[in-house]
Amino acid sequence: MTEEVMKNSLGIPTADFVEDVEAFMQKPENNSANDVIKRLDELLMKYKFMEQSLLVKKSKLNTQVPDIQNNLEMLRFLNEQNEKKADFETSYQLDFHLYSRATVKPTKTVGLWLGANVMLEYPIEEAEDLLKRNLENAKKSLKQTEEDLDFLKDQLTTTEVNIARVYNWNVLKRRPNELSTGGDNVNEKGSVVAEA
Repeated sequence: MTEEVMKNSLGIPTADFVEDVEAFMQKPENNSANDVIKRLDELLMKYKFMEQSLLVKKSKLNTQVPDIQNNLEMLRFLNEQNEKKADFETSYQLDFHLYSRATVKPTKTVGLWLGANVMLEYPIEEAEDLLKRNLENAKKSLKQTEEDLDFLKDQLTTTEVNIARVYNWNVLKRRPNELSTGGDNVNEKGSVVAEA
């Protein structure tokens, strides 16, 4: 597996750096600088959309990992209490900012929320195995998401630099023509300003 494939698990297209703008602009598909800038700007917007999606995914995973770790700690505690055959008291949440007390008897099973309003009862050992697998998968996914974000940031930077290079090339190409038509009438953007 190449390093680029590992960093780019989503098939994000690579933005090639335009070293020689003159040669790049001579390609048949590049009609004008404005068309090229428009295409590069569309690519930039796609990269930014992908970045937002990955940031949302990373945020969810950053919440999910500690939740799974807390659940694993609770399962270990329940297992210890089961081995001691001891009851214990705890508080549980009924509603937002509303808690109640309960006495929990030793148990060999727990209920796990699987999502979509589905809860299944598992023996503690099976639940622990399931949560360990989920934790491992969440950590792998988080690491891959961070690598994809790093790769995407490189593509964003490359695309922004390409836009600036094509824009500057276009300004330099137009400048001799504008200066020959009256250099005093060129504004700060390099455009000819008509006299009133």
